[in-house]
Amino acid sequence: MKELLVASPDSAEEVTARGETCLHLAVKNHQFEGFKLLLDNLKEFNMYDLLNKKDIQGNTVLHLAVSTKQYEVVDILLDENVVSKGTIEMNSLNKGGLTPLEVLLKESGDRDIEEILRTSGAVSAELLQSSQQEGLPQSWVVPAQDSSNEQSSREQTRDDGPRSNSKMLQDFFKYNKTKDPPGKVRDTLLVIAILIATATYQTVLSPPGGVWQDTYLPEGNKSNNNDVKMESSRRIAGQSVMGTNNPISYGLFLVFNSIGFFVSLHTINFLTIGFPLQLELQVSLVALIATYDTVLSAITPNRGISLFFFIFSSVFPFLLPYITKLVRNYCKKPRFLSRIADC
Repeated sequence: MKELLVASPDSAEEVTARGETCLHLAVKNHQFEGFKLLLDNLKEFNMYDLLNKKDIQGNTVLHLAVSTKQYEVVDILLDENVVSKGTIEMNSLNKGGLTPLEVLLKESGDRDIEEILRTSGAVSAELLQSSQQEGLPQSWVVPAQDSSNEQSSREQTRDDGPRSNSKMLQDFFKYNKTKDPPGKVRDTLLVIAILIATATYQTVLSPPGGVWQDTYLPEGNKSNNNDVKMESSRRIAGQSVMGTNNPISYGLFLVFNSIGFFVSLHTINFLTIGFPLQLELQVSLVALIATYDTVLSAITPNRGISLFFFIFSSVFPFLLPYITKLVRNYCKKPRFLSRIADC
C-alpha cells in the first residue's frame, strides 16, 4: 500500500460506487494500521480534505469510526499532534441528519469516545441548528451545554431505576444489521440451535423422574373391578416414571420438548443450505429424528400417547417450514402489529 501511494498519491482520492474513500474502507474493515499509513500519506501530500469526504450515506470517516466504536481511530483523528485542530468537521451531518456524537449515542454509546468527542467540540444537531438560527458561529457553540443536558438525562435515567438500565443493556446487545455481519449471525444461530437440539434430545433420553428400573406386571383376572388400579400399578423397565404416574403432565412435556427439538433441527437445516455435504447432513438429521421417535415410543407407557407422538413427530418436521412461513406472513400484517402496539 505504501509503495502504491508513493507511486501514485492521487489514487487515495479514488472512491467506490458507494462513495467510499480508502479511509472509509480502512475504518469499515477495522484496518487500523492501514488507516494510520493512509493518514501519514495525507499529511505528507496535504490531502486532509479527504478526512471530511462523505460516502453515499453522508457519513464521514468520523461517523463510521464512532458507529463501530473504534476508539483508536477516533483518538488519532482528534489528536492535535497528528491532525491539525479544525481540520476535522466535528459536527458534520450525514443524510440521517446526525452528527458523529448523535451517531455514537444512538448506538448505545461509549463513554471514552463520547468524552473525546465532547472535548473536541462535538455537539448534537439540535444545538448546532439553534446556534445557526441565532447567527452564532459554529466555533461559539459550547459543548458543555449539551453535556449538561446529557448529564441531566443520565440523572433522569438513574432515577427511572432498573427498567432504564435494562433498556440500555438491551439496546447495547441488540442486533444491528449495519455492524453484525451475516456470517457471524449465522454462526451464532447455529450454535444456539445445536445447543437446543442437544438439550431436548437428551431430555427424552432422561425424562423427568427417570425411568423404571424393574418390571412389575400385577396378576389377576382382568374382568374384576380392580382393572384400573392394576393397570395404573403396571410398570415396565425402561419406561417413564412420569408417564406412568402423571400421563397428562408427561404429554404436555413431550409436546413442548418435541416442538423445541424439531424447530432447532429445522433451523440447522435452513442455516446450512448450500453447504458442502448437504445430502449427508440431511440424512443425519432424518436419522436423528427417527432415533428420537423410536426412543419416545419406547419410553412412553401409555399406548395412546405413544401412537399420537409417533404420528406427530413423523408429520410435524415436514409441515414445519409451511407453518413458520404462515406465522411470519401473519405477523407482518398491519392488524397484527397494531394489536401488539395496543398491548
